[in-house]
Amino acid sequence: MPVRFKRLAVVAAIGAVALGAMGPASAQAIQERTIRWGHLNNTDHPVSKGVQKFAEIVAAKSGGKIKVREYPANQLGSEMQQQSALRAGTQEMQSPATTSLVGIVKDYGLIDFPFIVSTPQQADALLDGPLGAALLAKLPEKGLVGLAYWDLGFRNVTNSKRAITRGEDLGGIKIRVIPNPVYLETFKAFNANPVPMSFSELYSALETGTVDGQENPFSVILSNKFFEVQKYLSVTNHTYSTNIILISKKFWDGLSPDEQKILQDAAIEARDYQRKVSREQAKAAIDELKAKGMAVNEIAPAELDRMREKTKPIAEKFSADYDPAIVKLFNSELDRVHALKP
Repeated sequence: MPVRFKRLAVVAAIGAVALGAMGPASAQAIQERTIRWGHLNNTDHPVSKGVQKFAEIVAAKSGGKIKVREYPANQLGSEMQQQSALRAGTQEMQSPATTSLVGIVKDYGLIDFPFIVSTPQQADALLDGPLGAALLAKLPEKGLVGLAYWDLGFRNVTNSKRAITRGEDLGGIKIRVIPNPVYLETFKAFNANPVPMSFSELYSALETGTVDGQENPFSVILSNKFFEVQKYLSVTNHTYSTNIILISKKFWDGLSPDEQKILQDAAIEARDYQRKVSREQAKAAIDELKAKGMAVNEIAPAELDRMREKTKPIAEKFSADYDPAIVKLFNSELDRVHALKP
């Protein structure tokens, strides 16, 4: 055999040995897996769109080995039930609103304070910065791992009684709220009658008059057809809500570093897509809700300022119950994000 071909044969043999050594390691790094992902939203909601995008990215990055199976509309139980399943290791992933985490990591209640941000850009900067990271760091000891924050949107009030043009208009209205003390105190400040209730019970409660109203982002109001049982929609933007992408720590700890990186990277990539879709749908939802017959009204900036002032004691009251270091970080981060240009 000519020398040149001998050299090529040697190089090929070395390459074959190297590939043979790498093959089993690579195969072991990414295993065949199915991830069950539950959430409370319908499949036309931006959160569902984000889950679908996440599934596409994970399939591409894992060579089709890791599959994501979506369970929307509370098919796996309420947000609290699903969190328990994640902590027990019997469910892999979930995308709840951070409000539902307060019973597990109390400091997540800071995000629920009313009127802390006024633009999506401020909200993103707050959640993607040091505060969001510090809160994520508290989850593993509770059996959860947080991968990213997605957009749920600013919350707005609907009801069957009257348009809300100032804080006083909320007086006496029975309004469903998330079972969360900050939400209860926020609406009590305006002499409303807040009723904590599971989301799965809400439509029926509105239909029967058990409650007069509720508060949620535009996309949730549209997706769940609240326009069928509510007349007035007032753009209060009183709280910004975010969905957190959670994964069971028991499941996470059983993944290889390569698999963990695939899921972490996919959560961030899908986040950017989901936020864009969510905000586009929110704008479109307003027009559609009007077309469905809802009376939509803005609130004058001066009245919003009055409402903001009215709720300041709530932040002061609840801040005393949280980790002082997290509260200090929260306040410094608010100063930073408020200085951001729209």
